[in-house]
Amino acid sequence: MHHGPDIAPALGLMFIVFAVLVGLIVLAIQILAFCKIFSKAGYCWAFGLVALVPFGNLILLLILAFADWPIQKELRALKQPRPGA
Repeated sequence: MHHGPDIAPALGLMFIVFAVLVGLIVLAIQILAFCKIFSKAGYCWAFGLVALVPFGNLILLLILAFADWPIQKELRALKQPRPGA
């Protein structure tokens, strides 16, 4: 017995559209955060775009965790005693 229009397909489509939009917003925030972190670490901000590549997040985390950051190199250079000073 059918009493009216079936709204289940429309609700399903709205849920999918909502989920995709939320996913894109989260991805944009994540990429923005990675770009800012790499910029502050002394790298080119564009390294954050690697997050768009599959498993790019893992690559970025490994770089941040184990690489010698450019800003650390600059700090060591500034701490070196200068000859004749």
